[in-house]
Amino acid sequence: MKMVQLFCSILVLLLLLPTGKPEIYIVTMDEEPVMSYRGGVPGFEPIVVDSDEKIDTTSELVTSYARHLEKKHDMLLDSLFDHGTYKKLYSYRHLINGFAVHISPEQAEILRRASGVKSLERDWKVRRLTTHTPQFLGLPTGVWPTGGGFDRAGENIVIGFVDSGIYPHHPSFATYNTDPYEPHPKYRGKCEVDPHSKKSFCNGKIIGAQHFAEAAIAAGAFNPSIDFASPLDGDGHGSHTAAIAAGNNGIPVRMHGHEFGKASGMAPRARIAVYKALYRLFGGFIADVVAAIDQAVHDGVDILSLSVGPNSPPATTKITFLNPFDATLLAAVKAGVFVAQAAGNGGPFPKTLVSYSPWITSVAAAIDDRRYKNHLTLGNGKILPGICLSASTHPNQTYTLVAANDVLLDSSVMKYSPSDCQRPEVLNKNLVKGNILLCGYSFNFVVGTASIKKVSETAKSLGAVGFVLAVENDSPGTKFDPVPVGVPGILITDVSKSMDLIDYYNISTPRDWTGRVKNFNAMGSIGDGLMPILHKSAPQVALFSARGPNIKDFSFRDADLLKPDILAPGSLIWSAWSPNGTDEPNYVGEGFAMISGTSMAAPHIAGIAALVKQKHSHWSPAAIKSALMTTSTKLDRAGRPLQAQQYSETEATKLVTATPFDYGSGHVDPRAALDPGLIFDAGYEDYLGFLCTTPGIDAHEIKNYTNSPCNYTMGHPSNFNTPSITVSHLVKTQTVTRTVTNVAGEETYVITARMQPSVAIDVTPSAMTLKPGASRKFSVSLTVRSVTGTYSFGEILMKGSRGHKVRIPVVAMGYWR
Repeated sequence: MKMVQLFCSILVLLLLLPTGKPEIYIVTMDEEPVMSYRGGVPGFEPIVVDSDEKIDTTSELVTSYARHLEKKHDMLLDSLFDHGTYKKLYSYRHLINGFAVHISPEQAEILRRASGVKSLERDWKVRRLTTHTPQFLGLPTGVWPTGGGFDRAGENIVIGFVDSGIYPHHPSFATYNTDPYEPHPKYRGKCEVDPHSKKSFCNGKIIGAQHFAEAAIAAGAFNPSIDFASPLDGDGHGSHTAAIAAGNNGIPVRMHGHEFGKASGMAPRARIAVYKALYRLFGGFIADVVAAIDQAVHDGVDILSLSVGPNSPPATTKITFLNPFDATLLAAVKAGVFVAQAAGNGGPFPKTLVSYSPWITSVAAAIDDRRYKNHLTLGNGKILPGICLSASTHPNQTYTLVAANDVLLDSSVMKYSPSDCQRPEVLNKNLVKGNILLCGYSFNFVVGTASIKKVSETAKSLGAVGFVLAVENDSPGTKFDPVPVGVPGILITDVSKSMDLIDYYNISTPRDWTGRVKNFNAMGSIGDGLMPILHKSAPQVALFSARGPNIKDFSFRDADLLKPDILAPGSLIWSAWSPNGTDEPNYVGEGFAMISGTSMAAPHIAGIAALVKQKHSHWSPAAIKSALMTTSTKLDRAGRPLQAQQYSETEATKLVTATPFDYGSGHVDPRAALDPGLIFDAGYEDYLGFLCTTPGIDAHEIKNYTNSPCNYTMGHPSNFNTPSITVSHLVKTQTVTRTVTNVAGEETYVITARMQPSVAIDVTPSAMTLKPGASRKFSVSLTVRSVTGTYSFGEILMKGSRGHKVRIPVVAMGYWR
């Protein structure tokens, strides 16, 4: 009988214990967060009255209400679960009301059904998605002088970076050569102290530095020896993006004895606030990212730069606009913070964007006008093109070519892939010294286990005068960037040219019957790859840059909202790097790196937005976004329509005429953005109206994430007052409206519109006069002429009598019904 009782007791205990593997969940709660609390909780007065009202997050009312929310989170968890069976990671109080918790799936089901819980979602992972670009964008001559020069550009604007941290000792962030930074009038973030040196991460320019890793630790992904339990950048990415947006002006970029120009941020005097939530090997977790954003807005940042996004639409959510991440950013914009987010690197394929919502400025990546080229001259007179940032071999002199596989010390080392030239100890120094070493570009370079930097180091340690790296197999999607190296070197990226090199080498290299080389007779010389060539065909949309159409749900159905919003430089961008950084194997231990991605484009827009914010301090995030978009350009430097890199039938890269799905409104023009003439403004209620009129979104789901009922309507989501028009399902005729506000002197605007033939467009009125500060509505009618099964593109142009030009893209797909 006792045995039966014992068995029953054990069974009851097993049923009570969590059984599934614990996971991280993000929970949202009933009561309103700080940023939208309108009263209703006994003992707490309303914090906001107007939907776009700015609040003082240091007030006693705010701090006490935030404590009340956190207490409710703790009480709920304590009432449901035994102490020690769960771990709360964060309480979210300011932008959303909720928390992140590490619990079992069984506990999650209990929590999902608990009173006061609105939604529960499993956490998901995200990933990380400049010497020349200031000149390319016209900042030194056209923008910085209007704000008092580079040494005042961005004064008192705080840019928050949710990224991989910062290397605070980099000259791009130093203060010893600048005017002293006064205490900031409104920023209230904190500065963590380096656990080893005990020094603060802040110096006046870096004004805040915190790290967020609770979710990464709970998931078992965090490794303190390489990820650093501090704001220190263990990757390089965070330092790179921070310097693009707000790095000091005129910092020499020196590597391997060469200077590649002087680096500068877009807003060199702006302050930097670091919120580290991304890590080297695994990227980051949304629970940590949301905590970082929540803290950044509470601390008082003006701009958020996010070079981070999901790999695809979050699997836990049905609607792309409604999840803890996008809802947090909506609340950030409501609080007056401009958000720039990388559009994603999944291009050139359609619907690859990972930045979806109308309140976010989604940034695509462009190639600017700088290209680096080099060449290898063979002894037979052939000249083979390639890339590598290196000096030439000695002028008017040729050198013997020796292949790595022909200079092995021992044939047994073949297991080490010696042709990669990653291990100098397996090669015969006596045969390599004074010659050019030939190496093969294998799959190891693609996955990052081999690097061009290491090839250069191998050649140097063996006494080679230089190296050649030949690509023998073309892997679709592989992009080759020029890499700075310490000895003359070249990467031959064209497979057919690599074959020319190999054929010449084999013909010129006699062997005995065993295959051993008798004499190395092939000769060659490496050209100078250090000087950039400036092209007029810039900018172009980079191959990797994610493309529209934008999607509204998991079924990849098209949204009535254009994305990306804007194009900015994102290819081969020189900027600061962390010597600890290992994200790019070619820049391990270096102080600068030249890398590509929409991750580099987003901080360009964040920094330029800081310049606009400096000049127009009271503008809303939507107004800043509008100024950037309506003044952008659809033309390259030669005055031709923008082109986009695309794959050809043979998977080589070709150029096609770009569309708004590639570049949004166009390539950013900072000078014009400071004086846009008209703006398309929008506030919190407009964003709610967009959500509430988007088909397929449940009003209950909107209330879960925004704490607001669907009392806002605009008839159709295309009526949302954004500086673009998108109708994804146009039947017969549809009329949309827009409202413009004059932010300049009195001006008369003549309005014209054009569209591809399958859709007719008409604008009413055809002209309008606006006094300073006045707003006027206009309507746009789109009519199906023919059904083509593809989108039609067009634009509306508003030309002002005082010289302003306001342009918005129009995108529509016609259906018979």
